[in-house]
Amino acid sequence: MNKMPFDRPSNSEDELLPEYQFDYKKAKPNHFANRSGKPKLTVVVLDEDVAQVFSRPESVNKVLRALIEAMPQASSGGTV
Repeated sequence: MNKMPFDRPSNSEDELLPEYQFDYKKAKPNHFANRSGKPKLTVVVLDEDVAQVFSRPESVNKVLRALIEAMPQASSGGTV
C-alpha cells in the first residue's frame, strides 16, 4: 500500500502549513458583518450590587429607557 502525502507524522510545533498562517496585522474589518439584521449590542459591566438587582438585560434596558424619558432634554444633544 502506498503512503499518501498526508500520512506523514505531524510536527507539534508547526501544525499549519505556512500558507495557512494568518497575519492579523493585515486584517481589515468586515463591512458586511453588521448587515445581519440583528441589533448592535454593546456590553456594559455592572457593579456587583447593581447586577444583583438587575440580573437580566431586559430589566436593565427597561429601567434605563424610563430614566432617559424622565430626563430633561439637553439642547447640546450630548449624552451623560
